[in-house]
Amino acid sequence: MGLRNKKKPKKLDLLEMSNPERMRLMKEVGETLRQKIMEAKLWQSLIEAEDLTINGDVVCKSTQQLNGLKLEGATRNYR
Repeated sequence: MGLRNKKKPKKLDLLEMSNPERMRLMKEVGETLRQKIMEAKLWQSLIEAEDLTINGDVVCKSTQQLNGLKLEGATRNYR
């Protein structure tokens, strides 16, 4: 029962790709990394904040624990 049904990511050989394909792939990877870095910085700043107010609503105070955060219009819910 310890089997995992994970699809292995397709391995790409950059040397076999044409230049336009390689450049497109590098651009996509760079953009993905930039987005992940910005998300990590946002979460770090939220963690360091003592009080958090969004659009006038108090989301978190230093005296209470944050139980979850729902971002409307986003694809993820964080708990």
